[in-house]
Amino acid sequence: MRDPWSELSRARRQQRWRSWRARLGAGMALVGIALAVGALGAALTGLSAANRSRAEAPNPLNPEIVGLRRELDDARGKLALAEVQLEHQQAVARYSAAYRVPSDMAEAIYDIALAEGLHPSLAFQLVKVESGFQANARSSKGAIGFTQLRLTTARAYDSTLTERDLVDRDTNLRIGFRFLKDLLARFDQDVNLALVAYNRGPTRVTELMTAGEDPANGYAEAVLRKVKKSGP
Repeated sequence: MRDPWSELSRARRQQRWRSWRARLGAGMALVGIALAVGALGAALTGLSAANRSRAEAPNPLNPEIVGLRRELDDARGKLALAEVQLEHQQAVARYSAAYRVPSDMAEAIYDIALAEGLHPSLAFQLVKVESGFQANARSSKGAIGFTQLRLTTARAYDSTLTERDLVDRDTNLRIGFRFLKDLLARFDQDVNLALVAYNRGPTRVTELMTAGEDPANGYAEAVLRKVKKSGP
């Protein structure tokens, strides 16, 4: 009989190995491109020095110099892209480890959060607090999925959505993060108020504030406290 804990441990080791191998590959690619940039720069410098040693006026239209400069610019562009990709992989790996979620889940939250204009740490905490990273999470009030969206809220962004659509990872994350971003705009970038509105509803928060009452219920504090403690 299989030991489920052994299976889980093996799966986690395999996931860490794949993540480490991907980061190693990206790092090696970065080193290779950096070496190419250095070699091209040295070649261009050497060519210029050779021209000077022959007491020739530098010719910016020299085909060899133009070609080397073009290759150097191209290599620099690739180096910059490789650096961005490596930083992305490292950030996803940190969040994956910090929240103990698969790398594909961490990457989806990270990328969609940035696309919707949210800081990834806030996005990860929203998902953790709302659903514990469970796609099929449902509340007694009918909230669904990772970001615990109600269908009526989701349909404000896409009237064709169904409950089944809200179980889809990327759809749920995208709309949930966009809703929080819109609440930030509505409440003048006040993160605490936006989070309370996400939890209690913006209409209710506005009613309480109009009546001179404090809408806080501990939700925003819980999310932000965990952001400070758990953010990679």
